[in-house]
Amino acid sequence: MSSSGTPPSPALGQVAIAVADVGKAVAFYRDILGLTFLFSPNENLAFLQAGEVRLMLSTPQGYGESGKNSTLYFKVTDIGATHASMVAQGATDERVPALVAPMPDHDLWMGFLRDPEGNLVGLMEEVRPPAPR
Repeated sequence: MSSSGTPPSPALGQVAIAVADVGKAVAFYRDILGLTFLFSPNENLAFLQAGEVRLMLSTPQGYGESGKNSTLYFKVTDIGATHASMVAQGATDERVPALVAPMPDHDLWMGFLRDPEGNLVGLMEEVRPPAPR
C-alpha cells in the first residue's frame, strides 16, 4: 500500500490481440514496429516484447474478433519520421502525427496506423522544450 492507503497501480505485463493470421501480425509488429520476437509455440500463437510489456498475438480462442480490439499506444521518438518510415515499410496510415494536447511540461503528439488485421496502433511522443542554457 502507498502512504495514502491505496494499493499501487499494477504494471502492464502483457497485451493480447486477436488476429486472423498470426504470421502476418508477427511480421508487422516485428519488422515494421521493431518489437523483439520472443517465441511462437504454434501457428496460432506468438509473443513479442515491447519494452516492459509482452505482446501476445493469437487467433480468436472463444473471445475477441480480429481487427476489433483496444488500441495499443507505443512511445516513440521523432514521431513524424517514425510514422513515415512505418508507412513506407507497409503499415496502413490512419492519421499522420499531430499535436493532441499541450501539457504544462511537454506537448503530446499522436499518430495512428492500422496493422494487417485493421487494429488501430497509436504512436505517441511527449515532446519537451529544450532545456534553458
